[in-house]
Amino acid sequence: MSVPWAKSPCILYIKGLPLIPIHFKQIAMSTHRTIHSKILNLRLSLNSFPILSQKIRQRMRQELFVRGIIAPNVFEEEVEIKSIESQKMEGLTDPFYQESEEIWQKRLAHVRDNLTDFYFAYNLPQSLFEEIVESAVNENRNGQPSKVVLAFNPELTPWNLLFAQAEKYAAYPPELYENVKHHLMSIVVVLIKGLVSDHLAFVHVARKFITIFDLREIRVHRIGRGKIGGKAAGMILAYNILDRPELEDEVDLSSYIALPETHFLGSDVYYNFKEINNFEQFSSQKYLTREEIEREYPRILKAYLSGNFPKDITQKLQDLLEDIGNCPIIVRSSSLLEDNFGSSFAGKYDSYFLANQGTLEENLAALLEAIVKIYASVLTPDALFYRQIHGLDDYDERMAILIQKVQGKRYGNYFFPMLAGVGFSRNPFIWNNKLRREDGFLRIVLGLGTRAVDRVSRDYPRMIGLSHPQIRPEKSARDIIRYSQQFVDVIDLSEGVLKSVPVSEVLSTDFPGFQHFASVDEGDYVKPIFSLGSEIAPENLILTFDNLLKNTDFVKIMKTILKKLERHYRRPVDIEFTVELIPGYPKPGFKIYLLQCRPLSNRDWDPNIVVPQTIPKDDQVFTSHHIVPQGVVDRIKYIVYIDPKRYIQTQDNAIRLELARVVGRLNKQLEGEVFILMGPGRWGSSNPDLGVKISYADIYNTRMLIEIAIPRNGANPELSYGTHFFQDLVETNIFPLALFPEDAATVFNKPFFDQAINKLSSFLPRDSDFADYVKVIDVSQASKGNLLRVVMSADQSEALAYLCRYENNEL
Repeated sequence: MSVPWAKSPCILYIKGLPLIPIHFKQIAMSTHRTIHSKILNLRLSLNSFPILSQKIRQRMRQELFVRGIIAPNVFEEEVEIKSIESQKMEGLTDPFYQESEEIWQKRLAHVRDNLTDFYFAYNLPQSLFEEIVESAVNENRNGQPSKVVLAFNPELTPWNLLFAQAEKYAAYPPELYENVKHHLMSIVVVLIKGLVSDHLAFVHVARKFITIFDLREIRVHRIGRGKIGGKAAGMILAYNILDRPELEDEVDLSSYIALPETHFLGSDVYYNFKEINNFEQFSSQKYLTREEIEREYPRILKAYLSGNFPKDITQKLQDLLEDIGNCPIIVRSSSLLEDNFGSSFAGKYDSYFLANQGTLEENLAALLEAIVKIYASVLTPDALFYRQIHGLDDYDERMAILIQKVQGKRYGNYFFPMLAGVGFSRNPFIWNNKLRREDGFLRIVLGLGTRAVDRVSRDYPRMIGLSHPQIRPEKSARDIIRYSQQFVDVIDLSEGVLKSVPVSEVLSTDFPGFQHFASVDEGDYVKPIFSLGSEIAPENLILTFDNLLKNTDFVKIMKTILKKLERHYRRPVDIEFTVELIPGYPKPGFKIYLLQCRPLSNRDWDPNIVVPQTIPKDDQVFTSHHIVPQGVVDRIKYIVYIDPKRYIQTQDNAIRLELARVVGRLNKQLEGEVFILMGPGRWGSSNPDLGVKISYADIYNTRMLIEIAIPRNGANPELSYGTHFFQDLVETNIFPLALFPEDAATVFNKPFFDQAINKLSSFLPRDSDFADYVKVIDVSQASKGNLLRVVMSADQSEALAYLCRYENNEL
């Protein structure tokens, strides 16, 4: 409560100790007596500590100022006015000559103290005064605390005061820091919850690593108010964990890790944007059906793109672009739900690369459009349906934004990093029994990391089991060449667009460090590059990364990063990163730029699973020996089977796209049943030629997603472990499995699939026209009362699906 000017005191005498301000008569008598009593108590207490009285009053004034009771300049102006009034009442007619400077300063000090007492007594509780006194009394002779009482509630205190007090605590010498570290943590936790994330699982880890100085940097680089979101939170926490050396580390990571230059658009700006454009009308979209959400979204996106941005934010973004200059940037989502413990939202919200090569006005327009599209992506069907599935639809999602310089260098007209990828602290798939799951897994590419995290057509990043990086999933030279990266994602600076170009267009013997990335295609074998100097045609270079993995410290660094993050998160994690290769002898150096870190769902890993070897041939439905996960799926009642040959034979993409919708409708109809999906090529491919173009919302109820290879068409299962699509499967405990029917070692009981009755029309009568493509098999009906069981052993690199009978819930 602010004090009206009429209720402020005028001091009468410089030598006395006046207790009654002259304007007290304007206050109600009961209030008069109460304040009079409080001032008496204050002064009696202060008289007990004559040495500390000034220090106590300084802190009393600080409380008045930071709480907004009175501004410092207004307070000092009143001190001067009241001092002049007291001169007049003492009969001084010419104070400049009648009173020395020394007396004038004493008068000011006396009035200042009395005003302090009055304002404090009128506005603040006695308990706060007692806390201030206790804090001052506990201070030692050096002015540092031997015992400190926090004189304010951090949850209610203005941030400026919190930052000032926390930085003061953080600067104490070690012997005194011990007495205030708990107060410092209390302030840091409040600021983390207000500025970064209020998810308690995150806060519990972050409070040990994020410092008050980190928080100040975040605040300095934030535009607008609100939190910076989950993606930003995970990135900053991971960096601070890795930057702190520990005895358990195989490598001191502090010299290897870095963050890209990052700026934040606070989550409250999202609210401001919606408010000024009346977009709150779309907030209830999350409660519509999927069909309604899909129908409405194009209209919502159009409305968002025509919306206006807050003017003050627009100006700050323009200032930011001026500071950044013509450097490519990426605009990334960072919602409050993203990268959270238990729900990662991997790939659900959009991010945009911007070449940033135009005029300031053009660059600003592109940046604003990217931000608005990210805001609109909160309402995409995939995002809303993901929230419904995970029970998050009642949460009021808020979107913050990351604006980062793209890490990389210019090569001709193209801009891209040397290396980018995704890393898992636990290897999700063991393709050789020598691999150790706990040592982690990488999926890396040359160029922008989009090819590492997204499913792309006819291309393959390098997969690495970090325990034995030289052991590849591919067995032959032909497969190594075939499953190597074919295209590089780059930012074309001349055209101002993101594009994919052939590897041979950027990789040559002139490319810096090419010998660490490339090998030579010799037709029937792949030859490492042992020395420099010889000319090799670009089309004969293939990306194997063999020398990088064998002859540098890259593997050791990445293993240490992933193990350390898992140790402190206390659960598996994945990261996204880019790599700068620094020339050096005898080995190059590295700078690893962290882009993202998120905790993963920890799927149970039963090491005792063994594939049975005595199952009769007639009861075997299929087997697989190619990158097998670890797990068992019991009591499978239905198989949704898309006939690979029929799918490939049709050239009508409209039919192919509708097949994806049929799968989605079956997914809904079979909710609560145990079923698996089997189909050609790559489930979830953006190219219908290579597989069924479904999304996560079409398949979330299935227990397995089985990809059947069709070699003659090239629609082969992709080694996609590590993509956003794969992360969706992990979170909902869906097992992916690749099936190669034409492999001599594979069992594929085609008569079982051909002869089974198609139950599609029983579930979806209106989709009976697609019965030639989609078959729903009732396993029990097709096998005289049996159900299907799938046993998968990563250690044996074998999976077996077989028919069996369950009696009284037992095999």
